[in-house]
Amino acid sequence: MEGVHIHNMNLVRMLDFQQKGDERGQLVVAEGGGKDIPFEIKRVFYIYGSDSDVVRGCHANRKTEFVMINVAGSSKIRVKDGEGNEAIYFLNRPHTGIYLPTMVWKEMYDFSADSVLLVIASEHYDPNEYIREYFIFEKEIRMEK
Repeated sequence: MEGVHIHNMNLVRMLDFQQKGDERGQLVVAEGGGKDIPFEIKRVFYIYGSDSDVVRGCHANRKTEFVMINVAGSSKIRVKDGEGNEAIYFLNRPHTGIYLPTMVWKEMYDFSADSVLLVIASEHYDPNEYIREYFIFEKEIRMEK
């Protein structure tokens, strides 16, 4: 399994979803199974009512992949690789999202007052596959090399 997660940060990418709209409004389509969402969807949840100074997430996942879409308002996502590299993504359009593979550290923050952050996950919730301490995440990344 040597080097499996080393370049996972390179897999982080923005996604652009199909918009179907007319005079009645917009409809955004995001189908699972590799069509729009690059995995089978097993869990969906959303985060709202977070103040602008709140930081959510603060974890990495050994098995779960995520897609995050700000369906209303805006937020920022900070992604770290455990080796000193990080990137910040600004989610502010309901037809775009970010794909997060396994073994990247994620922090969601700077929520607008009207923010609704939709999270689509590849796995059912399992607390044992979450890494909630950054130093442990760094250690596991080093062990992968």
